[in-house]
Order: sequence, then C-alpha cells, then structure tokens
Amino acid sequence: MFNKVLIANRGEIALRVIRTCRQMGIQTVAIYSDADRASMHVKEADEAVAIGGYTPRESYLVMEKVLNAARQTGADAIHPGYGFLSENAVFAEHVAQAGITFIGPSPDAIRLLGDKTAARALAERSHVPFAPGSTHAVASYDEVRDIAERIGFPVILKAAAGGGGKGMRVVEQMNDLHSALQSAQGEALTAFGDDRVFIEKYIVQPRHIEIQILADHHGTVLYFPERECSIQRRHQKVIEESPSSAVTPEIRKAMGEAAARLVAEAQYTNAGTLEFLLDASGTFYFMEVNTRLQVEHPVTEAVTGVDLVEQQLRIASGEHLALHQEDLKPRGHAIECRICVEDVYNDFFPDSGIISYLQMPEGEHIRNDAAIFVGYESGIHYDSMVAKLIVWGENRAEAIQRTIAALDDYHIAGFNTTIPFCRFTVDSEPFRTGNYSTFFVQEHWRKHVREELQELLAASAVFAKDVLGNRRKPQFPTVSRWLQQVR
Repeated sequence: MFNKVLIANRGEIALRVIRTCRQMGIQTVAIYSDADRASMHVKEADEAVAIGGYTPRESYLVMEKVLNAARQTGADAIHPGYGFLSENAVFAEHVAQAGITFIGPSPDAIRLLGDKTAARALAERSHVPFAPGSTHAVASYDEVRDIAERIGFPVILKAAAGGGGKGMRVVEQMNDLHSALQSAQGEALTAFGDDRVFIEKYIVQPRHIEIQILADHHGTVLYFPERECSIQRRHQKVIEESPSSAVTPEIRKAMGEAAARLVAEAQYTNAGTLEFLLDASGTFYFMEVNTRLQVEHPVTEAVTGVDLVEQQLRIASGEHLALHQEDLKPRGHAIECRICVEDVYNDFFPDSGIISYLQMPEGEHIRNDAAIFVGYESGIHYDSMVAKLIVWGENRAEAIQRTIAALDDYHIAGFNTTIPFCRFTVDSEPFRTGNYSTFFVQEHWRKHVREELQELLAASAVFAKDVLGNRRKPQFPTVSRWLQQVR
C-alpha cells in the first residue's frame, strides 16, 4: 500500500480522498492555487504545496506543477479526483514516467475510452447496444446528411473528445443540420481543442442511467447497482439516486454485464462509469465511459457500503478485489443533491459571493461532502458545485422524505444555490412517482418558476397600487424578461 498520496484536486473531492487515506493510515499532500489558500483541503491534508495562479490553467491543469509537488513531498501515488487532469492520458503517462502511481486506469485505456467515437467502436465489438449513428467522427456535411437520412430525425451531434454538454446539438429537421454541425464543431474546438463530432439517433424522453465498475489488475471486473442521473440542466447533473425506479432486476443485470464486457475488452483497471440512455420500452443505449471517479459516487457507496476511494487505492497498489458480484445488491435507497452556486430562478446562472451564515443538515443517514465554511468565497475560477448532500433511507419513500427534511435544514447566506430547485424536485409528483426524464427542467421546473414569478408580479402590482395609487404603473423588467425566457 502507498505511504503518501498527493491529491491533484481541490474542494470537496480532495477532502473526500483525504478522509479515506486517513482511515487507511496513508499520508496526504494537498496542492492549492492562490485562490485556495484558505481552503479546507489545505488545512486537512498532512502537507500542502502552493502551486500559484488563480485559474485552472495557471494551477491545477499545469502538469509540471503537480508533478513537482509530488516529487518535492515524496508522494508515491497521485489521486486525480474528477475534472482537471483526471481523464488526461498524457498526465497519466507523465506520472508513470516519474515513477509515481496514477490512481486510475492506464493511459491507453483513457485514450481508448475517453474518445467517444473509439468507445462506440469498442461497444460494437463488445456487443454493447448503442444508438444508431456513426462509429467514427464525421468527415463532412454530406456524410452527416446521409447518416441523418438513414437513421431519421431527431438526431444529436456530439463532440468526440469531450462531454459536459459542450459541442452537443439536437437537430429536429434537415434544414437545421448544416448550421448545427458548424456550431457543434466550433464549440468542440473551443472547449476541447478538437473539432471532431459524431452523429447518432436522438432518444426522446430518455432516462440517464449509469453503471459504476471496478476492475483490478488480475482480471476481475465488478459492476454496481445503477445510478439514475436524469435530473439535469444543460446536460449536467443536479440530482442523482440509486437504485433507479425505472430499472428492473433484469435490466440491471443486462446493463451491468454489458458494462463489464466493454471494460474487460478495453483492459481497463480501477474505477470507472459507463453511461447509458434508457428509453420508455426498457431498451438501453451506451453513451460513454468516464475514466475516473464520478461526482455522484456517494449514492453507490450508500446503497452498497463500499468505499470506492479505498477500492481505487487498493487496486492501484496491485491488490486483488476482495468483493464479489453477488454481494453488490442495492440495500435501501440513496439520493444526492448537488449544491451549486447558481441562481435557479435565472436559468441556473452562476452566482458568486462570500458565505456569511452556514447551517448544514445533520442526523442519521445524512452525509455532507462539502468544503464550505463561513467566510468561504465562491468566485468565477472554478466549478459552481461547492457541496453535495447525500441521504439514505430504507426505501425510496423514506429517502425522499429524509432528503426534503435535510434540504429544509440546509441554510447558506452569501450567494444563491440550487437548494430551492432540489427541494422542489424531490417533493414533486413526477419525482415521487419516478415518472420523469432528462427533460424535467423544461417540463416542470420552468413552469413552476413561471407560476411563482407571475404570483410575485401580481402581488407587487397590488402593493404598488396600494402605496402609489394610480400615479405610476410598476415596471419589473428583469422578471418580465425571465418570464419570456421560460415560456
């Protein structure tokens, strides 16, 4: 086992890794930018190394700074967390060349599965179903047009080299295809430095389901109960749960076995996640592989009792997986709410500020993965997610009620957060009945916001009339613009 692990990340995931390392008797090294000098992960690690800069490109994305910190402190392994360099094959290579263990898959596996077109081709060889479309990056508009005519509209264009909704366009009709292709290629080039895109059939009203896997260096591959990640905005997740109300034991087994086949074919090791779309008929389609630990991994830990970071460390050190597939059945139900610094009443626009008051919920089966405190400043340099609330219950109904109570007891003053959205969603009829899809925001949240703002407008108009009489008609330009947006 390792003596000292450097965590090439920040915030709540750095604290998460530190917690498991401490339990295993492993020393930890934190790195921090100038913006993170006062961060909790800096204080909680055994050692901390300043790497300078404010933006990711000046700090956490600079490979040589990270490697120098590892050499300087004598770290024998690097845990990349998620984001930043976690899925960078070149970084994984440089770590190995420095004689340090990268806690994750091999560079070859990252390259193979990190490229969506290569992953689709691998899925085809592994007999894993995926949506009809191209298994390679399209070379021209003519090729895109021919494929679209063959598979039928709607279609979706996706960046081959990345994710997070960047370089992604849904196209409903042929007239929009050419401009959508140009737009997707331009955004992909800006976001990933690679303008390659591919095309596939767009699955209408899907569920977003993912399978967590673990694979050791001795040929063992295990799959875990699925996570449902359909509550999203801008193709980015906000609420996750496990297990999914839409997945039967038969689908779970078929999807898990498909995931295991694909990663075995790729000679993949360590933790990873395969993402699928599930349609109303119960047919699932492979989307992509995330070659790292996922943000939402705590819900899997909650329903299985397995510490996934501990397993990552054990696998990377060469140990055999001591777990057995038959033991990985869901026990109870877990829900995760991402606490992001965003104005949910203004189309989830990023916010900023300094926390002046903080109260996080506590109690049995409530877990807070967070790196916030009174005085914490949320700025523009990093991702908007600052915390995660994870709640477990004996069953889904209990988990929902416990989550609602926990959100009601979650108070942050200093900036807007996604807490109101999470509270509305978990208590909504579609969520309670499990009858929802990736279109929840469009179909339910925006309607709710429109109704709330209309009530506010009406109340404000009455107030203005009472106070001002008929001398002046009240104007609410910001609210009016938002009402137009959400119609």
